Amino acid sequence: MTYTFRASSLFAVAAIFLTAFVAPSQAANTPQPKIIMIDRMMVLRGSKVGQDIVRQVNAYTSQAENELRGQGAALQNDVKAFQQQSAILSADLKAKKMRDLEARRAGLQAQVQKRQTLIQGGFLKAREQVLTALGPIVQGIMVEKGANILLDRNAVMLGARDLDVTPLAIQRLDQKMPSIKVELVAPPPGVLQQQQQGSPPPQ
Repeated sequence: MTYTFRASSLFAVAAIFLTAFVAPSQAANTPQPKIIMIDRMMVLRGSKVGQDIVRQVNAYTSQAENELRGQGAALQNDVKAFQQQSAILSADLKAKKMRDLEARRAGLQAQVQKRQTLIQGGFLKAREQVLTALGPIVQGIMVEKGANILLDRNAVMLGARDLDVTPLAIQRLDQKMPSIKVELVAPPPGVLQQQQQGSPPPQ
């Protein structure tokens, strides 16, 4: 079989072959590389718990949209009414109404941002819990397969299908953690900082 890995993997494999020529006696005691691969993102998408997380996040999003839609529609109607009446309003009253409308708009925007942030925080926390539960499962699979090297499936350009243990990991994760409660929590400070800087959150 032929595998194509990233440069770091190629260097590791090359080092094994060089050791075989330079120090035969030492190489004889070196365990042969036994590789398996896993796609953690596929595990999150394909597992029952991953789909449960998506369902809850979508429900939270729909709920927020329904709750805030009425406020948004009311604000939009008041803005239109102000635009129609502004010509007959005094300067002081016009300025006051503009300040009130702007305050309402800013308040609504803050509510939307806060709800989005809490939903994102809940998603990230649930995902971290799933990955934590996945760790022992993958370790157990490595022991069963006699593997001593675990590769990210997405980092491998070409590889034998029988080395990919993603379906097995999904099956066992489904048994261990079929669902999880997504809580509305603030995301880690690093994520908030990335948002403020315009960087996408980690995937």
